Amino acid sequence: MTPPKHSAKIERLKKRRQFLAVAQGLSCARGAVLIQDLPRPSTQEPAELSQVSDPIIGLGFTATKRLGNAVVRNRAKRRLREAARLLTPLHAEPGHDYVFVARNGAPNRPWARLLDDVKTALLTLAAGRGDPPRPARPNQSRDGRSGRSKPAPSSSR
Repeated sequence: MTPPKHSAKIERLKKRRQFLAVAQGLSCARGAVLIQDLPRPSTQEPAELSQVSDPIIGLGFTATKRLGNAVVRNRAKRRLREAARLLTPLHAEPGHDYVFVARNGAPNRPWARLLDDVKTALLTLAAGRGDPPRPARPNQSRDGRSGRSKPAPSSSR
C-alpha cells in the first residue's frame, strides 16, 4: 500500500452538532456512500497555521433507519469505517471534517467497489467540486416530522 501523503491526526466526530455543522459544507455522493466535507474552524492565528505539522482530520459515520434494521446499519458503518481507515490518510485533506453516510448499497456492495466509491468521493471533495448543501426545509422538527403538533382528539360520540 502507498504511504500516507500526510501525517494528520484522525479524530472521530461524536456530537450531533458536529454532524450538523459538516452537513453545511460540500457533499459528494458516489454509489453506496455520501461524504460530506467541511474545513475545520481555525482557532489559531494565520501565522501559527503554517507551523502546524499535522492538522486534524475529523471523521463521522452514520446510517439512517431507512437503510434497514440495526444489524444492517451497523454492518454498513463498520464497512465505511474500514474504508475510511484505509483511504483517508491517502486522499483526505488535513484540517477538514468528513461525515460518511451509508446509502442503500453500502452493506452488500462488493468491497472493491465500495473502496472505489469512497476514493472517488474523497478526490472530488479534495478538488473542491462537491455539491453545495441543501437548504433547510421549513417547519421540520428534529425528528423529521412536521412542526405541527398532533391533532386534537375528536369528541364526537
